[in-house]
Amino acid sequence: MSDTTSGPRCAVLVGPYTCGKTTLFEDLLFAAGAIDRRGVVKEGSTVGDSAPEARARAMSTEMSVASFDYLGEPWAVIDCPGSVELTQEARAAMMVADIVVVVSEPLPDRAVTLSPILRFLDDRDIPHLLYINKMDLPEASVRATFEALQAVSGRPLVLREIPIRNEAGQITGMVDLVSERAWRWTPHKPSDLVSLPERLRDAETQARGQMLEALADFDDALMTELLDDVVPSTDEIYRNLTNDLQLDLIVPVFFGSAENENGIRRLLKALRHEAPGVAATARRLGVAAGPGAAGGTVAQVFKTLYAGQSGKMSIARIWSGEVREGMVLGRDRVGSLATLIGRRASPRGAAVAGEVVVLGRMANAATGDLLAETGTTAPDWPAPPAPLYALAIRAERQADEVKLAAALARLAEEDPSLHAAHRVETGEMVLSGQGEVQLQIVLARLKSDYGLAVVQARPTVAFRETITRPAAQHSRHKKQSGGHGEFADVHLEIWPQPRGAGFSFEDRISGGAVPRQYIPAVEKGVQAALARGPLGFPVVDVAVALTDGSFHSVDSSDMAFQKAAAKAMAEALPGCGPVLLEPILRVTISAPSEFTPRVQRIVTGRRGQLLGFDAKPGWPGWDEVMALMPEAETVDLIVDLRSQSLGVGTFATAFDSLQEISGKEAERILAERRATLAG
Repeated sequence: MSDTTSGPRCAVLVGPYTCGKTTLFEDLLFAAGAIDRRGVVKEGSTVGDSAPEARARAMSTEMSVASFDYLGEPWAVIDCPGSVELTQEARAAMMVADIVVVVSEPLPDRAVTLSPILRFLDDRDIPHLLYINKMDLPEASVRATFEALQAVSGRPLVLREIPIRNEAGQITGMVDLVSERAWRWTPHKPSDLVSLPERLRDAETQARGQMLEALADFDDALMTELLDDVVPSTDEIYRNLTNDLQLDLIVPVFFGSAENENGIRRLLKALRHEAPGVAATARRLGVAAGPGAAGGTVAQVFKTLYAGQSGKMSIARIWSGEVREGMVLGRDRVGSLATLIGRRASPRGAAVAGEVVVLGRMANAATGDLLAETGTTAPDWPAPPAPLYALAIRAERQADEVKLAAALARLAEEDPSLHAAHRVETGEMVLSGQGEVQLQIVLARLKSDYGLAVVQARPTVAFRETITRPAAQHSRHKKQSGGHGEFADVHLEIWPQPRGAGFSFEDRISGGAVPRQYIPAVEKGVQAALARGPLGFPVVDVAVALTDGSFHSVDSSDMAFQKAAAKAMAEALPGCGPVLLEPILRVTISAPSEFTPRVQRIVTGRRGQLLGFDAKPGWPGWDEVMALMPEAETVDLIVDLRSQSLGVGTFATAFDSLQEISGKEAERILAERRATLAG
């Protein structure tokens, strides 16, 4: 084994929901002898879907790690959830991978679903290969899928195999383009070496030539050989393939059927011989690596989880040195050390560079942290995506509110794409994330892991109101009782301001009609009244002037003038033509170009104003649609958007303005507000 591939290595499986990653994960473990029995996703018996939420939904909901030896070499393979709502989980695993296996379905029209994954890998220079799965499907097409995938890849794809088909057109095997050997597949059995079918010789020669031409783009010596009609040796081809893959210059493409266990050992062979090692990956991340690295022991946390009575657990990749149970790493002492196969932990006394381990009771370690014997640093790490979907939640029992806040903090530590915050404006606890499924998984875990029943609702939009007409108002506050009374008299002028101007207050008192010390109290009373206008919402874009008034040398006070000013505003505002305002967001929607018309219909169907669309920079085949949309219409926008874009559409927002809303929509909002205030 060369220096570039020495030490324990790590491969990560990613791909869209339903592409078959978890079945492939199970196949790899079974073929490597890491498990005795091959589980089945539908039965809930796989290593990769051991979480209760995963089994309930028949989908991966969190990454699953398996460490094992294959032909005497240590490996860790990580299966990542395919849901686009759990992207942050997959990104964290890809960051620490030596190689990423991108799993695709053999359907050209679904190739676009890989765009976000491939773009992330390209941007981070992470070596990766493609595995086209489900080749047992009658409609499976290697060439059409290959071409569709090339259209969304930033790196040249290099086809490593061509299919063998029977008379019925079904794929029954493959021809390796490097060794020029043919293999026949049998479901759930090792492949058989067979003679290369004569009918495929021309196709094999052509495909092999295309593979060599792709490699020659990065090797002048190979280009010269091809121009001179010199056939390169098999060893030379393998060297080029390995070098170009490790440098992230090319993306090799393999295929098979995870359901039938076909193409699994060929994939394992490619990983074993061509994947880079821990030293190359650490260099990519800017970390010193290897058993004797000058920086001593360094490990990086890429997943945090809480495991019942075991407490906080940190899954980490060791970049250099040796991690031992009880040693100080970062700001904590390693409470326990183990490797994983799914949820089964195998305790270890020590682990070396390259291994993926779970560290127990690392209270101060956060996902992304580099832990060293000298302390903790936070390197370049993918920032969590902005929230796209939200729910207002509260504990069914008021006594559980503190417990709920603590549980949400833990869940957000496990998944940094979750956000939980208390909105002062509405008084709601708002849980936000990447989509409906993600948040429903969180609610299920609150129930199962923390015993918390939660009431959920649509988050309240922060509506506002303003006025359309000026008014003048005189108000007097007078209260007489034993001892000092209360007295204040104010004359106010009120008028609307341009949208976005905010609140302003003027003091026009002359001659001491209201003493200077009471002027701030008048302004405070005015602002208190603006906190809830006649429509039930905060009032904005209003100017108020104190023009006259009177006081009593004994009975006047700050509180009296506050009350007088608030009373004047409450009496004046209903006659100022109050109107309802809603927040308008500037929305940029990203989706494959073929879905742009659908996106435009979604926008207009949600009271949006289209501003235009353009090609998305750096994303071939994608558009950006710009629009103005009411915030209320974006709360569940992502649900519609994904349903109309093969699950990959997304959007970003920024506040634009407040705009008047009228008609039936305003009536509905005001009726809901009255009911809320009455309750």
